[in-house]
Amino acid sequence: MGFNDGRKISGLYRVEVDQSERVSPNVQRLTFAGDDLRTIPQHGYDQWFRLFLPHPDGTTDFDAVPEKFGIGGYLRYLTKKSGTRPPFRSYTVRTLRRERGELDVDFVIHGDTGIAGPWAQQAERGERAVILDQGRGFDPLDDANFVLLVGDDSALPAVAGILRDLPRDAQGLAIIELGDDDDRQSLDAPEHFEVRWLSRPDSHATPGLAALAEVQAFTPSDPATLQVYVGGEQAMVAGCRRHLVGAGVPKTRIQFTGYWKVGRAG
Repeated sequence: MGFNDGRKISGLYRVEVDQSERVSPNVQRLTFAGDDLRTIPQHGYDQWFRLFLPHPDGTTDFDAVPEKFGIGGYLRYLTKKSGTRPPFRSYTVRTLRRERGELDVDFVIHGDTGIAGPWAQQAERGERAVILDQGRGFDPLDDANFVLLVGDDSALPAVAGILRDLPRDAQGLAIIELGDDDDRQSLDAPEHFEVRWLSRPDSHATPGLAALAEVQAFTPSDPATLQVYVGGEQAMVAGCRRHLVGAGVPKTRIQFTGYWKVGRAG
């Protein structure tokens, strides 16, 4: 499907907060519930969506959420009143239980910084939100003999979902950089998949440098049959892609997304 194809997908799903849990020092997990979730497509892997949140400063006009999020839909969204237009952020499905109408989402917490993190920490049961389905970015390649997954804290749900849904005989390596070792999660990886956790040396270390160094030390044995997924801080993602292309991996075999950028909110 790919990230760009998500703009063509239509499907709004109205949900409410059902449960909230701090699953690790820096991760708040919200469980959303609603009958709409019984019909949302189950794309699997790194299935993602745009989450429209209650406006912090007034009544929220959830009718402002567009059916699609291409250029036209986004422009129509921008024409709505800013005081009631719901802010949004992009998130990955952690777990979808369609038969129960439930969806788990993990929010990385940075104190009071940002929009979604502070809201997730304070969200109460019954609080409303809207989800706009955007498909998935990772499409497994039938001829991949080895899969390389790279991500930071923000990409952990995506890496977890890909590991969960890969064929059980898949071989590969997952490189995951975290700011806090206690944020590690149990992952359902194929038997022949190595999961390599990395830690930033301290709170002042630049996010992504450890993961980038690990990738730069990685030499694919057969670049033509390698499949790659890289997600996280933009500079890390760009550096990983640059190294792998230089190592002979075709660009078409590298799926990547920059979730965020150091020094820039949202």
